[in-house]
Amino acid sequence: MKRLFLFVTCYFVIFLSFGQEIIVSPSAEHALDSLYREDQFYVGVTFNLLLNRPDGISQSGFSGGMHLGFIRDMPINKRRNVAFGLGLGYSLNVYNHNLFIGEEENTGQSIFNSLKGVEFSTNRFAKHLIEAPFEFRWRTSTPETHKFYRIYTGLKIGYLYYFTSNFKQLNNEVRQTKIDELNRWRMGATFTFGWNTFNFHFYYSLNTLFDDNALINEVDSVGLNPIKIGLMFYIL
Repeated sequence: MKRLFLFVTCYFVIFLSFGQEIIVSPSAEHALDSLYREDQFYVGVTFNLLLNRPDGISQSGFSGGMHLGFIRDMPINKRRNVAFGLGLGYSLNVYNHNLFIGEEENTGQSIFNSLKGVEFSTNRFAKHLIEAPFEFRWRTSTPETHKFYRIYTGLKIGYLYYFTSNFKQLNNEVRQTKIDELNRWRMGATFTFGWNTFNFHFYYSLNTLFDDNALINEVDSVGLNPIKIGLMFYIL
């Protein structure tokens, strides 16, 4: 964890240093404006869903996510309203559901079961990811205003570096952090559109959260494709 934190911190410092614009003098203001970039920092909140659930698995309560990061905006035309974006970010996602994740005492093998019909107070898992978004960007921006329409679409590659599953019921608690069946490398398609401050954001995972070894009753594949729907806010 410490090495990962140090790597991410150094990456951000180097990334931001390349992204800085140097203001020479007031006389150069017009030239600098003509080379403007947009939407370099982002903060987002989402409502999270799990698609392609096996029989007996459902979500309950609120499942949400928080996302933040930096994207290097790289305009590709003279007007600078079409661009590519490449960045680095952090994402936290929590899911409430009735999928029990446990472990065999003797073998250490993961157990997946439905809690349908079972009383419990808490059952959820949380994902912490380092993500690298890649976007194709179109907007109606100009050097004079930061209020404009935007449509951004692309891919987001991530690594799930920390996962925790918590189950609680009367006189019983199970917590799992090491699950071999996780697909830790994540890839998803993204689509963002909006005007000015408020922008709607969609994310669909292109690969399942668990691999083919994750089975319920040794028959049904757990799978699960996360989808996120929410708002994205951009800052220069």
